[in-house]
Amino acid sequence: MSPRLSAEFWVKAYLARLRLAGIPGFVVAHGDDTAGAVLVKLNTLDGQARAFQRSFDLMSGDRVWVVLAEGDEAGVDAAIARQRGFDPDLWVIEVEDRYGRHLLDEPGLA
Repeated sequence: MSPRLSAEFWVKAYLARLRLAGIPGFVVAHGDDTAGAVLVKLNTLDGQARAFQRSFDLMSGDRVWVVLAEGDEAGVDAAIARQRGFDPDLWVIEVEDRYGRHLLDEPGLA
């Protein structure tokens, strides 16, 4: 998400990319349209999940997606709930893919 792009715009573009790849994704929590941060939960449909948040790579200065929590889905959901408690403007996108695809490593999504 470039500082010039609204959170809502980024979310819509990300969901469109997922749809084009045949990967189900949906908004679980609607954050602030303009400046909300985004978490992406990857549900691998086997009881396991991973939550990603954007961060800065201090070495390169680039924005990167890092794992916030991973393991059983209930634990990941609890970590996301804690983050939403700190930041009510937070968006949460859930991606469901048994192969673990989330597209966050593709160009243009950092």
